[in-house]
Amino acid sequence: MHALGTHLLVDLKDCQNDGLNDIQFVQEAMLSAARDAQATIVDFKFHEFSPFGISGVVVIAESHLAIHTWPEYKYAAVDVFTCGDTLQPEVAAIALAKAFASRNPSIHEVKRGIIGIDNIHRPHKSEDAGKAPTTKDTLPGEETVDHERASDFEVVY
Repeated sequence: MHALGTHLLVDLKDCQNDGLNDIQFVQEAMLSAARDAQATIVDFKFHEFSPFGISGVVVIAESHLAIHTWPEYKYAAVDVFTCGDTLQPEVAAIALAKAFASRNPSIHEVKRGIIGIDNIHRPHKSEDAGKAPTTKDTLPGEETVDHERASDFEVVY
């Protein structure tokens, strides 16, 4: 199976520094994490809320990093989403856990855009540009598999 991207959902709990409410610190930590992961930074935007909290995003050529902080709870929620196989998103996640001195970090990995077997053509890649997109995948030794529609999804709590 091939995934178009890897999405890390990172919970930084029990952060031990004041960086969660310092927009310059948050911005530099995020940019540094992107650089540590060898990402290509395209743009970034951060916003400081009153009385506290910061949200921000770093757009990278390979997708994005996003953060939302709750200093009053010593907590930050971070998304690290990378497309392709060239980056290691966990490098960025670990860098952020260290930057915010999280005593209890956790990472949940989600493979996004499962498109089937590895040798299937991918229109977003230059070698497959212009080819028709695939809506069904055939797995070795199996019947054709239809992709699920949103109405077929189950909500998990």
